[in-house]
Amino acid sequence: MNVNIGDTVRFLNAVGGGRVAKIAGQIAYVVDEDGFETPVMLRECVVVGTGDSFYKVERPQPKASVSKAEPQPAPAVEPQPQPAPLEAFEETPEGEKLNVVLGFEPADIKKLSSTTFDAVIVNDSNYYLWLTVSTRPNESAQWKLRFAGLIEPGVQEFVFELSTDELPEIDRLSVQAVVFKRDKEYALKAPVAYESRLDATRFARLHCFGPNPYFDEPVLAVDIVKDDEVQGRRPSVDAKAVAEALSEKKRVDKRAPRTAVKRQGPDTSLLEVDLHASELLETTAGMSKADILNYQVDYFRRVMDRNLRNVGREIIFIHGKGEGVLRQALLKELNYRYKSCEVSDASFREYGFGATRVKIHSSK
Repeated sequence: MNVNIGDTVRFLNAVGGGRVAKIAGQIAYVVDEDGFETPVMLRECVVVGTGDSFYKVERPQPKASVSKAEPQPAPAVEPQPQPAPLEAFEETPEGEKLNVVLGFEPADIKKLSSTTFDAVIVNDSNYYLWLTVSTRPNESAQWKLRFAGLIEPGVQEFVFELSTDELPEIDRLSVQAVVFKRDKEYALKAPVAYESRLDATRFARLHCFGPNPYFDEPVLAVDIVKDDEVQGRRPSVDAKAVAEALSEKKRVDKRAPRTAVKRQGPDTSLLEVDLHASELLETTAGMSKADILNYQVDYFRRVMDRNLRNVGREIIFIHGKGEGVLRQALLKELNYRYKSCEVSDASFREYGFGATRVKIHSSK
């Protein structure tokens, strides 16, 4: 049953209940008979009365024997009790520092291989956030928007649902936000620009889900901002590097005239893919060498499958020299699964002995 503002509810897994005064995302703010407000997940609420039925008082019914010729005085109407007013958000001194957490809460923690995950943003501050959440795979430069909207101060709010089928597509996570207050003066804060690797294998490991002060159930929590400090990598511009690049471009332009080249057909640009575990995984804790190798090979397959239509494209897979186990596993895949592709060692001058070059010849 859907929960609406004004409904009377009881808590599913706890003692208590009251009237729903406000709904924000997946959170219902329930006011009990003493006027105290409690935030509760919608799925933890059971509706026992709809609309304002909890506050209505039965009126006395007129007797059937009363003659229509004799007007009767209207029955007295007792005043209806009014719901407790919704308390305004009270700022705290600690809330002047921005703390933002993105938590992934499994629908069924006992079935991590097939369950869905609720992504919930926590805004522990006195500020409003105009927020966007985006993800992308490593081999793509294009982002997919997952959420865009206003997050109020001091709340938890559901932002999107993630299925296990989508996990291979979220190698990277980006959270951006503009921070402000309404109807009052405030200290200006820099816009949030968070970007980091999101290890999809952690969603399948039970020990990666743990307690968090903002959640009642175990979650996979990602700190976005902690005491005003953005935790992920901030996009930055190196002024010295830009100047050197411009200077080099001028020198190249003086040596040879530029010619306009119009590219047609599929993308044939060079793609570099680093298969080192340190680049693909945020942590390898709890993983055996076989687990790591399987993840690297699976990642290699995903890159190959997404580029099979780009005939002529060259891909450099950087695997390192090491004991040669990963290189042999890649060659086995190329010999049996991607026979139509051209395979050779990558340039020794650029990559040493630790890279393999693959050129896409056919999608068949």
